[in-house]
Amino acid sequence: MKFVLFVEGHTERKAIGAFLKRWLDPQLQSPVGIATVRYNGYGDLLRDVAKRAKTMLNDPRDGRDIIAVVSLLDYYGPSFPYPRGVDGTDERCRWAKAHLESRVDDARFRHFFAIHEFEAWLLSTPSLFPREVQRHLPRQAPETVNTNTPPKTLLRELYRLHTGRNYKETVNGPDLFARLNPVEAYGRCPNLKALLDDLFQLAQAAG
Repeated sequence: MKFVLFVEGHTERKAIGAFLKRWLDPQLQSPVGIATVRYNGYGDLLRDVAKRAKTMLNDPRDGRDIIAVVSLLDYYGPSFPYPRGVDGTDERCRWAKAHLESRVDDARFRHFFAIHEFEAWLLSTPSLFPREVQRHLPRQAPETVNTNTPPKTLLRELYRLHTGRNYKETVNGPDLFARLNPVEAYGRCPNLKALLDDLFQLAQAAG
């Protein structure tokens, strides 16, 4: 049995599935598979998500082995046709999640956002970074590092200013995620916690 993850780029494809499994598998009686489907950015994912999810889940041969199809996006980046009065990160995330899930209309499809980017999960563990960067990381909760200076932009600035090197997303990102403690990130990132809790419940229900 497996999950299928739809992600928007190379870093996510290389790192996110293995990271999620490091939290999930110890909680389960049997490990689950995670197959990752990479898109060329959030626009490509949003255009294709409903069609591909329905095709996979309804496949008469392979669909039976899928616990759920899960699409993962940075909250920072894509825009949605939010109704008037739907304001604030939490409210807009709930609306966009329901909007995307209704397009697939299958209980085995779930959508989640990384608030405000996947790199926020890395900020949960400052010891991952060079000491010069650690000293300048914000003290606020990781998921509140927001769209004014989103996590990836923050890391690029801190690396450039304090190490003289560039933060290279597709090189540094996978290495940092491989060393990230999922239990620590789970404890400091409520939206990541919601994702992992849902995956755990789905896996348990699937046996």
